[in-house]
Amino acid sequence: MELFGYNLEEIVYWHWLVLAGVFFILEILSMSFFFLWIGVSAALMGVLVLIAPEMSWQLQFSIWALLSVVGAVGWRVYKKNNPNAIKSDQPNLNKRGDQYVGRTFTLAEPITNGFGKVKVDDSIWKVECTQDLEAGSKIRVTAVDGTILQVEAV
Repeated sequence: MELFGYNLEEIVYWHWLVLAGVFFILEILSMSFFFLWIGVSAALMGVLVLIAPEMSWQLQFSIWALLSVVGAVGWRVYKKNNPNAIKSDQPNLNKRGDQYVGRTFTLAEPITNGFGKVKVDDSIWKVECTQDLEAGSKIRVTAVDGTILQVEAV
């Protein structure tokens, strides 16, 4: 059988290793862990074809497809059952507001109708509070909702 002018009967181990490399590059670009398992499956197929070079192309593709599905589904099940398995050494890296929880600040503008503003370091943040407060009042950040700091009076 031919595909794009290439005889599929002649698939050898290095074809699988090149395919694995392509999927690893795709994984690096996407960072989804999806292409990783397809690449690992292709690398395993390269080893299998090196051990058993007489394996038919139909069997090779079938095993590759099965390994890819098992790897992707297995990863998904693992992540679902272990949501905290992969921890970052900087969990607040892209959550700037989270670093302000528990800190005390002085209001830059009064809180009226539940909303106001506070100067935090080099920027102004919108704050939300259950009570109205005057400018200059001390507040403590209790939570972050997107770009709005949830605060309480101190």
